[in-house]
Amino acid sequence: MLIEAKDLKKDYINEEVVTKVLHGLSFTIEEGEFVSIMGPSGSGKSTLMHILGFLDRATGGTYEFSGRNVTSLNDDELASLRNEKVGFIFQSFNLLPRTSVLENVKLPLLYSHHKNIDASKQAKEVLEQVGLGHRLHYFTNQISGGEKQRVAIARALINNPAVIFADEPTGNLDSKSGIQVMSILQKLNNDGHTIILVTHETYTSEHAKRIIMMKDGVIVDDYPVRNRRFAKEDSILK
Repeated sequence: MLIEAKDLKKDYINEEVVTKVLHGLSFTIEEGEFVSIMGPSGSGKSTLMHILGFLDRATGGTYEFSGRNVTSLNDDELASLRNEKVGFIFQSFNLLPRTSVLENVKLPLLYSHHKNIDASKQAKEVLEQVGLGHRLHYFTNQISGGEKQRVAIARALINNPAVIFADEPTGNLDSKSGIQVMSILQKLNNDGHTIILVTHETYTSEHAKRIIMMKDGVIVDDYPVRNRRFAKEDSILK
């Protein structure tokens, strides 16, 4: 079992006003799954992703990752888990400006415990995986939005994480670039990577194998995708 959540709750407190965001979520995710967490804006899906990805803490319940209860870990322990076990892909790419594609992808290795890794070699390899071997020395302001998201995917892969979180990864892309991104995510899952996709779009969510549906901070449905969408594999994929 990769992820096991039991009665997860999240409250935000602002000037003694308590806002309840997650209302006791319980579910499991196995290694190798491709799961969409889907719901409208305000449903709590991004808050849940932040907790699962060690960017935030639950205020109630328990969260086990690879059999380890991470609920009571301190900030340094959470940061270590995040750097070693998790890759993130965000809607806004979160790339460093005026910095090369290669340097952006190498960045997570600066915080890695694997000090003997040839960072440039490994970054080139993951960039080849997403069809960007010809863009190594381009600055991020010299490439398209679709290419920026593929750089973000390569960066998420660089530490060979246990799970990749993709938060609205096609939200800022045209339809062709979005299909390319979903094709890459499906291929990564076929290669054994666990993918957790956060989206409000039904079309995008149906590229996964399972959908966890959220509304108003609770899970309202959890089901396998019967008529799964397959992104047409593009020539960018090797």
